[in-house]
Amino acid sequence: MAGEKGEEEEATKTKALTRLIKNITVRTLWIYVLAVLKDNPTYPYQVKKGIREKFSFNPPTVTLYTVMYRLEREGLIRKNEHGAYEVTGLGLEALKEAAQLLAEVSHKLTDMTSEGPR
Repeated sequence: MAGEKGEEEEATKTKALTRLIKNITVRTLWIYVLAVLKDNPTYPYQVKKGIREKFSFNPPTVTLYTVMYRLEREGLIRKNEHGAYEVTGLGLEALKEAAQLLAEVSHKLTDMTSEGPR
């Protein structure tokens, strides 16, 4: 009955929550790419697998390749001598800043929701 549970959970999500999930996964895919590549240089298909395993979502393949192209163009990742992608120093700094920003927002929202109604 696992399929039924998944369908039931999906049915209870509001449109706003569904948009939020898309915004913090697919639309910020670059953060997840950098996080996966931080551990070790690899190829795009392995990045997709790493995102699926570590963050429990499956990014669209074309979107992933587009994001990786942009990250390379911006100097956040580069190909090494074996053709695998790796994070640059600039990419590590961007990942750190993104993680700090998300942690701050999460902390503020948690504080606000734990206070109860005003």
